[in-house]
Amino acid sequence: MTNKLMAGIDLHSNNLFCGVVDAQGKRVLERKLPCDLSQVLKALAPFKARLETVAVESTYNWYWLVDGLQDNGYDTVLANPAGLEQYSGLKHTDDKSDAFFLAEMLRLKILPTGYICARALRPVRDLLRRRLLLVGKRTSLILSLESLHARTLGRPLSLGEVKRMSVEGAQKSFAHPADRLISGLDVQLIGQLSRGIKQIEKLVLGMTRALPCYQVLHSLPGVGTILALTVTLETAEVKRFPTAGDYVSYCRCVDSRRLSNGKSKGRNNGKCGNKYLAWAYVEAANFARRYDAQCRSFHDRKAAQTNKIVATKALACKLAKAAWHMMRNQCAYDPERMFGAKAPRK
Repeated sequence: MTNKLMAGIDLHSNNLFCGVVDAQGKRVLERKLPCDLSQVLKALAPFKARLETVAVESTYNWYWLVDGLQDNGYDTVLANPAGLEQYSGLKHTDDKSDAFFLAEMLRLKILPTGYICARALRPVRDLLRRRLLLVGKRTSLILSLESLHARTLGRPLSLGEVKRMSVEGAQKSFAHPADRLISGLDVQLIGQLSRGIKQIEKLVLGMTRALPCYQVLHSLPGVGTILALTVTLETAEVKRFPTAGDYVSYCRCVDSRRLSNGKSKGRNNGKCGNKYLAWAYVEAANFARRYDAQCRSFHDRKAAQTNKIVATKALACKLAKAAWHMMRNQCAYDPERMFGAKAPRK
């Protein structure tokens, strides 16, 4: 073990810094490189036989580097930035110190790592995330068109009218050329986005329908096709979460307060976790309280004690815990396990 080496890579959009240390912490390589896999492999080649693990900082552009290193026989892990915090009293830090910090954490076996999603699922998951972006853009255009009608014609425009409206129909309501142009463009872009969203949904559904987790999630209250797809792809491998508590924390469904002696001392990292799962379970909670009697009763009781926002988040937490059990055990939704058996009437 004395001859083993550890490498840390601080990754950016156009360059990276690679640092390698030995078992005693001595630095044996420090080099700034462009984002070019061939040059990274060339720099690491002299140390490959002794290199035990390579840690790559989890940035938005890690796919190419992690996949390339793994394909070339390097044991590669993804460093979790949310769990990394250097000593705050340091006077100077840069890419070099960040890279060696990763390598040193590896050497001491205390590096917090992130999950590397399967390559086959990554493009499908990213495509579904893009759908959410397109839905947001379509919503902003619908609101823009409704606002134009309200301030110019003095009447509201329903969502059904927007969906049925043609470009010519939208333009004929206005006299000014500028209003005709913007209304026509809004309707045209809304139609294009709707067609793109349907294409994404069709492709993602075809690639995800056969996954076992997707099948069982449909019995969970408030979960339909899109939310089941989101939970399936964002959760990926449910067995990586040892307990339901770990899963709901990852879904941002737990409180992030910091308490000392019963007093609030601020908040912890509430953004640590998966924002898409957080959205999915809140959406599921909103649908569940409308259409499921037991979920509505739980929500109303919690809202009477606190407020509607806290009640919705509490229901989202229960749904996330139920989803963890369903996906892990491949079983259908059990309301008695979620809310307890009803007491017999006297």
